[in-house]
Amino acid sequence: MAEAIIDGKPITLPEGQQLNGIQAARLAGVEIPHYCWHPGLSVVASCRMCLVECGTRDAESGEVRMLPKLVPACQTPVRDGTVLVTDSPKVRHARAYVEEALLIDHPIDCPVCDKAGECYLQDYYFKHGQPKRRADLRPFHSRKRDLGPTVRLFVDRCVMCSRCVRFCREVAGTGELMVVHRGSHEEIDVFPGHPLANKLSGNVVELCPVGALGDKDFLYKQRVWFLKSHAGICTGCSVGCNIWIDENQDHIYRLRARENPHVNQWWICDEGRYGFHHVHSEKRLLGFRHRPEQGPEQELDWEQARDLLQQWASESSRAAAVVSPHLTVEEAYLLCRFVRQVDAEAPLVLGPVPRSGQDEHFPGGFTIRAEKCPNRRGVVELLQHFGGQAGPWPEGLQRLLEYEPELVWVSGGYKTDWITPQEAEQLAQGRRLVVQDLFPSPASQAARLVLPGAAFTEKSGSYVNHNGRLQWADWAIRPPVGTRPEGAVLWQLLGRSGLYQPEAVLEEIAAEVVAFQAVTLPVPEQGVDLHLSLLAEEVTPSAEPPA
Repeated sequence: MAEAIIDGKPITLPEGQQLNGIQAARLAGVEIPHYCWHPGLSVVASCRMCLVECGTRDAESGEVRMLPKLVPACQTPVRDGTVLVTDSPKVRHARAYVEEALLIDHPIDCPVCDKAGECYLQDYYFKHGQPKRRADLRPFHSRKRDLGPTVRLFVDRCVMCSRCVRFCREVAGTGELMVVHRGSHEEIDVFPGHPLANKLSGNVVELCPVGALGDKDFLYKQRVWFLKSHAGICTGCSVGCNIWIDENQDHIYRLRARENPHVNQWWICDEGRYGFHHVHSEKRLLGFRHRPEQGPEQELDWEQARDLLQQWASESSRAAAVVSPHLTVEEAYLLCRFVRQVDAEAPLVLGPVPRSGQDEHFPGGFTIRAEKCPNRRGVVELLQHFGGQAGPWPEGLQRLLEYEPELVWVSGGYKTDWITPQEAEQLAQGRRLVVQDLFPSPASQAARLVLPGAAFTEKSGSYVNHNGRLQWADWAIRPPVGTRPEGAVLWQLLGRSGLYQPEAVLEEIAAEVVAFQAVTLPVPEQGVDLHLSLLAEEVTPSAEPPA
């Protein structure tokens, strides 16, 4: 059993895992300050902020021999017998000098810098900086220029950690960024004619430890100390990247990557990062709308809509449902349960599976999936459990129409067009068509009853990604007035009392559906590998949705 000593405290090193000084110190509850090091990038040891005293302890005599000079913790492997001292006077002096050197020509523009409140330079100054300023230079502004469509560079704020440069070379594989000039004149810039426009470019803003790189979508919109962060899951594609949802007063201002080594490592793509604006779109469906066979359209409150749905359910002997791959596991289960309660033989079909292009793989191991929905595999497993149709959309639609149902429930949740007017007309012809969706579509225009749905940030539930990993997400903001989450609607229609409890539904699923037996509550932060069969992966997805 390998053992190291950090600040006099012995720690056991994990077997088969090589740690550096920063990582080993964290096992002892010690955070070593650093700028240039990141666990997902190569080590350059250029900032010198992580200097520590290092030595070795003789296993037999117990004698400790320390190196005469400080060493960078990020570049120092920790092995059995390694001794690190992270808080000696020698170490503290070195850190203070590094901070002083960085602040000599750093603009004092914290009040207008977006990074204020989460800036390494600010935090480290108060923890490790010199008590007094010894330089006469007092810079107060920063040159700025756009590096690409999403990122702006504030040149003089840069501490030359080179994280952004290494990310573009090692993870994105595009290499747009470089270091120009040398010495005190060096700067970050793009190669001429190659703007920072790769599909992962927003990650460099998160990587920047100071305010040198700004996200143009977030710039000057909100102070970070007003934001509340919620753990969530990106629903832009079938990867299911872990994210932080930052909001203030039920308005989302940005999404950030949340580390999960099994899914997205430390990154998210720009499509997911900036893919939340539809949540606040003025085009969203709001309010419950009923179109009777005769007479004008009526706007209902929830109680009236619920009573009408229950009436239709009691009067219909044949029913069917289109189960969207955008629903959570719990919502899809409740929908199948409700429709089968109306008609035990009701066909349950998989809704259109949106796709765009091909899967895109990056050198750093990150992938953007062509399948643009978060929960196809979870919905497929549930449909197979209920004996539904999990094949391509045209086949499912044909099966549904052949059954000639009187009541059809269509779930949506798509951000783009997903159904043609002809398909919507086929679903609505002579039937009670109920459409639950985010935005107007040919289906909602043909529906007898329209139920507004909730966006991914407005509801709690779980999703199963392309790799069969179930992940849980809590709601981050409240849905708009006139909207009820899909699960809450179905919960009441099934006659369940109290508030909607997705955790209770997932527990019910785990006890009933074989594919979900590995689920335990609460769901672990990094998700649960369901070890799903390949059958779900063999389902041929629908064609790309119409433009």
